[in-house]
Amino acid sequence: MIVIDGNSLNLESFIRVVKYGEEIKLSQIATEKVIKSRQYVEEIVNNEKVVYGITTGFGKFSDVLISNDETMDLQRNLIISHSCGVGNPLSEEAVRGIMLLRVNALSKGYSGIRIETLNTLVEMLNKGVHPIIPEKGSLGASGDLAPLAHMVLVMIGEGEAIYKGCRMSGLEAMNKANIDIVKLQAKEGLALINGTQVMTSIGSIALFEALNILKLADISCALTTEALNGITDAFDLKIQKVRGHDGQIKTAMNLLRILENSKMTTRQGDLRVQDPYSIRCVPQVHGASKDAFNYVKNVLETEMNAATDNPLIFADEDEVFSGGNFHGQPVALAMDFLGIALSEIANISERRLERLVNPSLNSGLPPFLTTNGGVNSGFMIVQYAAAALVSENKVLAHPASVDSIPSSGNQEDHVSMGTIAARKAFEISQNVRKVLAMEILTACQAIDLRGNKGLGKGTSIAYSIIRNSIPKLGNDRIMYNDINKVEEIISNGTLLKEIENNVIIDI
Repeated sequence: MIVIDGNSLNLESFIRVVKYGEEIKLSQIATEKVIKSRQYVEEIVNNEKVVYGITTGFGKFSDVLISNDETMDLQRNLIISHSCGVGNPLSEEAVRGIMLLRVNALSKGYSGIRIETLNTLVEMLNKGVHPIIPEKGSLGASGDLAPLAHMVLVMIGEGEAIYKGCRMSGLEAMNKANIDIVKLQAKEGLALINGTQVMTSIGSIALFEALNILKLADISCALTTEALNGITDAFDLKIQKVRGHDGQIKTAMNLLRILENSKMTTRQGDLRVQDPYSIRCVPQVHGASKDAFNYVKNVLETEMNAATDNPLIFADEDEVFSGGNFHGQPVALAMDFLGIALSEIANISERRLERLVNPSLNSGLPPFLTTNGGVNSGFMIVQYAAAALVSENKVLAHPASVDSIPSSGNQEDHVSMGTIAARKAFEISQNVRKVLAMEILTACQAIDLRGNKGLGKGTSIAYSIIRNSIPKLGNDRIMYNDINKVEEIISNGTLLKEIENNVIIDI
């Protein structure tokens, strides 16, 4: 059980709820803060004070005053009018993350929502009522308005949801789960949709993918290093420390630990003086992406625990401020950075893969790693496929955060596009994982053809796991089956878990 207090969520606890279904509950202090904030909102409504989103319209309509008897209509209309999302539904994991993050933000007690409404969202998450939220339609400022509105539709008995694996109307899902629907009152609709939780959820899932990818990249590189009798001197810690970047030092340490006791690596001068950059510069390249990961992790964990509503209510100070905490710029920049950092992992992986299959570069291995070339194509088109994914990533890595389109009659005249950036970063992560799967598969074939004289402490485990599921390639066979098997092995955590039981891999 994860206790939600608005301040303590991190990537680990986020993943426990989102991927593994751990339940949540509000802390007592959070509950008290929410109740106090709500009492202040009710005073504003009763005294007919002019406060944005409570007694006024929204966006360009902020100058339109709303009477007490129109308050509930205002909040309901906000949700149904803002439900303009399009495209495929977000994954159930992403939706769970959105709900969790919204609960956490609201529990800080600056949004003025009723505790009953917040508990409804908690109950939906714990019971597995997952609203259908289309992936497209957010500008990433004024929060993720459109996608979050689709989340709230189910709370009010509208829209659609997934419940126990079945898609149904929101009302049916709530009834089946025995959860009462909500009649939104003053400020509540705005409190539920004004925030950065969609981009933060998708981005956090992409970040978790990146955590595993960065570790797998070092394993993949180590296998290729052995297949090409690579030189380990370039990984010496003295080189890394005189430059000083943390990720570079960690990468070199990872490689040395993974390759410990290998009989397949060499020292400078044994076979050649230097390796190409795609091996020799891996501490520098992988390390830079690790440093980017840690920057992004800090941004996202800060955003997980942020109050991103507008207006924000400071009941103790008797103040309400209309500001811009809903603006997704911090997340947008971080997501673009993550996408670029992940793209580079695939770029250098594909270059190592090319060296494995190219007879001009692979130090005596058969062309395209087949012993009967001509009749067989071997791993020729594996490299093609990797190159295609790398090229696609270059398109996806174009930053979304440099774009902005005015909205709401130019009242909202600069937006972040943070949700687009997060979606792109996640898509890049999926492509990178596939490229690493291709490199691992190719490196195992090259090791077989080179002659396995004894692999390292970590690479021997990786090689055994792959070969237990996929035999060495003789005559050509349908290659996507092998690629998919490797991707499944690395995505389900089997390979990484076994290696990390024996070798420390740090980022």
